[in-house]
Amino acid sequence: MKKLLLLCLTVAILTACNAEDKPYDLFFDQLAEQCGNAYPGELTLEPEGDEMLTGDELLIAHFRECDENELKIPFHIEQEDENDWDRSRTWIITRHSDGLELRHDHRLRDGSEDEVTMYGGYSVGEGTAMRQEFMSEERTEEMGHFRGWRIEIVPGERYTYGTIARDDWTWRVDFDLTEPLEEIPPAPWGHE
Repeated sequence: MKKLLLLCLTVAILTACNAEDKPYDLFFDQLAEQCGNAYPGELTLEPEGDEMLTGDELLIAHFRECDENELKIPFHIEQEDENDWDRSRTWIITRHSDGLELRHDHRLRDGSEDEVTMYGGYSVGEGTAMRQEFMSEERTEEMGHFRGWRIEIVPGERYTYGTIARDDWTWRVDFDLTEPLEEIPPAPWGHE
């Protein structure tokens, strides 16, 4: 009887603690659960005239570096020569007491910082445990409507990253979380 009472009390305490977690904390924790794994992905939406990706290359999101308040997720892009990869981009998600911050660390092949790097923004509102949106203050001010980034995670199913305008995707890549890749990519440029 004492064991049953203790078990019930433990479950009640854990449930109460979890109920106090903010959606952005739950979201961050779900991303962190992917740590150490790399997943294949593909381009799913690209605006006309955008030539960053062809849509045929393999994309890889590697949940490489994680601690309780920061995640570094390199974004690897296969090049035409399949022995060559663009390893210039790393998404950095930082947890703060009032939300999340997204930064884009762009590097050159020699590891030095790209001319445009560390841009990003802060999460808007609490979001949900499966979706967070980050506002680009500069682009929002320039365009006169919300501009930024959206990240979604459906554990065991997909991880999605992309840009948004107002409430619509403008560019999007999706990664298959059903099974991690056996071969982990090397460090991204500048993150040896």
